[in-house]
Amino acid sequence: MSLSISLSINGAARDIVLDDVRVTLLDLLRERLALPGTKKGCDRGQCGACTVLVNGQRVNSCLTLAATLDGATVTTIEGLAQGDRLHPVQQAFLEHDGFQCGYCTPGQIMSAVGLIAEGHAGDDADRIREGMSGNLCRCSAYRGITEAVQDATRRMTAQAAEDAA
Repeated sequence: MSLSISLSINGAARDIVLDDVRVTLLDLLRERLALPGTKKGCDRGQCGACTVLVNGQRVNSCLTLAATLDGATVTTIEGLAQGDRLHPVQQAFLEHDGFQCGYCTPGQIMSAVGLIAEGHAGDDADRIREGMSGNLCRCSAYRGITEAVQDATRRMTAQAAEDAA
């Protein structure tokens, strides 16, 4: 049984025919749409490597059926930067060494973007670690990740205040 869905992926409208209604968003992104930035880690929703934003909310794409997303807006790591200008979270991860091997980094960054947008980041390291607890880093770059989220939150808050003025 096939199903047609419409999605906005990284700002581009996409009409997609799903040949299998059980295909996950992760597999759709990686295998059908050639967006390999979203990583396949555990395939059980336990590691966060596959985190993307759906309608602005953090989701584990390995647990999300693409068929349930008709009309949704999906943002992946490939959709964050604006041309050559990195998103503030991406820039902060670079500056604070928020990665080592880099495998979990796309999911960490997407989760951080969602956490900040939800208003749950702030400057409190414990609160950030709790909010990011669904994203595992086997290399233990947690200190750099936490510092990056703190810095990006400050930058984004300052930018929003500047834009409002």
